[in-house]
Amino acid sequence: MVIGSFQSLRNEVDPEAAERHGIQVVRRISGGGAMFIEPGNTITYSLSVPDALVQGLSFADSYAYLDDWVLGALGDMGVRAWYQPLNDIATDAGKIAGAAQKRLVAGEGAVLHHVTMAYDIDPDKMTEVLRIGREKLSDKGTKSAKKRVDPLRRQTGLPREAVIERLVASFRDRYGLAEGRVTEDELTRAKELAESKFATAEWTSRCRSRRPRRVRTCVSKSR
Repeated sequence: MVIGSFQSLRNEVDPEAAERHGIQVVRRISGGGAMFIEPGNTITYSLSVPDALVQGLSFADSYAYLDDWVLGALGDMGVRAWYQPLNDIATDAGKIAGAAQKRLVAGEGAVLHHVTMAYDIDPDKMTEVLRIGREKLSDKGTKSAKKRVDPLRRQTGLPREAVIERLVASFRDRYGLAEGRVTEDELTRAKELAESKFATAEWTSRCRSRRPRRVRTCVSKSR
C-alpha cells in the first residue's frame, strides 16, 4: 500500500496487520491519502506534463482537467463516473480511484499527476491494514477519509487486462500515443533512488509538516 507525502505512517497503517498479510508500505512524493494496493487488483497511471498545460487553472480544476479523459473511457465501459473534489473519481456505487499531484519546479517546471484505480479489493484485509475509522492518534498528518470503494471488476464485468486495454485505446484516440521504453540509465537511476531514499525506513516513517523545514519521524523504531 502507498501513503501520501504528508501523512503519518502511525495514523494510517496497522504495522502488525501489514506484516501479517505481507503488505509492504511505501510513501510517495505527492500528497493525498493512503491507497490500499495489491498486485493484480489495482490499475495505475501517471501523467507527466509541462506546468504550462495547467496554467490558469486552480489546483482542483487541474485534477478535473487531467482526469477528464478517463471519465470518457469509463463511460464507454458502462461506468458513469465523475470527478469529485479534491482528488477522487466516483460513481453512484462508490469511489473507484484517487489522484495525487506533485508540482516539480526543476528546469521549466512540470506536473506529475498519478491515479490509483481499484480493479478488485479485499475489504476485510483493507480495513485490517488501514486505520480508517479507528480512533485518532496523536501524530499530525493528512488523514484518509473513510469512503466506500466499489471496484471496476464488479462495475465493468471485464478482465483487468481488458480494462487497461480500453483505457489505453481511449487515451490514444483522444491524444495519440507513441510507445517508448525505460532506458538502462533511467532504470539504474531509479534503483539508486529507491535504495538511497524511497525504499528506506527513514523515508517511509517520516512525517513532514506542510511548513518548510519541519521533518520528524512519526513511528517508533523500537516496534
